Amino acid sequence: METLLASLLLAFAAYHLKSRSERRRIRLLGEHLADHQIEKLMQTLTEGYARALGETDTARRSSIWQLLGGTEDKLCAQTRQLAEGFAKVNEAQARMNRLPWPLSEAASMISGSSFDLRAALKIHAAGLARAAQPAPAEEDGLRKARAFTLSAEMLLLQHSCHWFCKSKSVASARVLVRHQTPYAQVLASVSPETRRAYLDLLGGL
Repeated sequence: METLLASLLLAFAAYHLKSRSERRRIRLLGEHLADHQIEKLMQTLTEGYARALGETDTARRSSIWQLLGGTEDKLCAQTRQLAEGFAKVNEAQARMNRLPWPLSEAASMISGSSFDLRAALKIHAAGLARAAQPAPAEEDGLRKARAFTLSAEMLLLQHSCHWFCKSKSVASARVLVRHQTPYAQVLASVSPETRRAYLDLLGGL
């Protein structure tokens, strides 16, 4: 009976710690996202890419690609601003838990148990900016390839934000349910530079 009671108390304490930590991270990231329209811009691009890829008229398709260029520029600028603003956050508050159980801020500083969202956001900002650069005399096929890479970069950014607020498993499940794309496929689809930097940050995780 005592063992059962101790287990229940331990489970309750772990749940309380997890919930409190999640609320703090959601509030912190939300405060920084509130000044931007990153989610809306990503939705606009996702829908625009689908419309462009489904358009059979060459002239209309080219017009859609050109209109989306301005949205891509806005997304890159706002993601860079987000990374710059979040860089001012205290390191302990910016840590992302790599483990499947909750950690206090002090415990999250233990080597190997967490990594830094500030560094992840810099990688995402650089990856989006790199992928958004149009090639000289960009042809339709190159535009499609660029849109594919940009879409993957956006999904990886979303994954990191969800991971920071909840956990890796929750973030992966959300990407799979909302976009029918496994986390491993997202990583395989971003630019090689983004993938190397991101895996280096995660320690190959």
